[in-house]
Amino acid sequence: MSFESLGLAPALLRALAEQGYAIPTPIQAQAIPLVLAGHDVLGGAQTGTGKTAAFGLPLLQKLAELPKPEGLRRPRVLVLTPTRELAVQITDNLRAYAKHLRINVTSLFGGVGMQPQVEAFRRGVDVLVACPGRLIDHLERGTCKLGDVRMLVLDEADRMLDMGFLPSIKRVMKHVPAQRQTLLFSATFEPRIKALALEFMQDPQQVQVAAQNTVVETIRHHAHPVDAAKKRD
Repeated sequence: MSFESLGLAPALLRALAEQGYAIPTPIQAQAIPLVLAGHDVLGGAQTGTGKTAAFGLPLLQKLAELPKPEGLRRPRVLVLTPTRELAVQITDNLRAYAKHLRINVTSLFGGVGMQPQVEAFRRGVDVLVACPGRLIDHLERGTCKLGDVRMLVLDEADRMLDMGFLPSIKRVMKHVPAQRQTLLFSATFEPRIKALALEFMQDPQQVQVAAQNTVVETIRHHAHPVDAAKKRD
């Protein structure tokens, strides 16, 4: 199987070839056709399985096919992710995939000044990769508008829930149109994830790949807490 056989546009195939990518990973092979077809997708995949391309490539293609907005470009693709490091990594990947497309990818996270981010919104943003906390800061200030979002990704949703972001996610959802395509990726499909999917997704198609670092079930683990004074012993 090749990326071309998945129905990707020439501009994306060219960017992939320049980065040396020839064969899609299992999550990419399963998810890309579903996303291109417009389905909501519930994906089971951990970091390192190629899931950024699994959602990024088809979303970039769909975005490129939309009519160009008149006036200020507001985000039409929103990717929510739990940490600054992931936001930077996803942004870098999406910019590389969109190298031959006229698409602006911007990241949004805390720990840095607000003003450069405000100026980025004034210049126009097509794809916004954001951590929930800083995104809410901009929504409350009115410097970011999400009324044009057509496609939404919740990346590493299980980690976002573990970090207490569920209230923030629900606040963000109030600013995003109900008519949208939603993709949710998580390492596990625990009950909280399934509840999140039921609340925010429409008849999602489920895809899942086995984790590469799954522990063999026959291995037993033992933990021995040791206080600092006895650490060397």
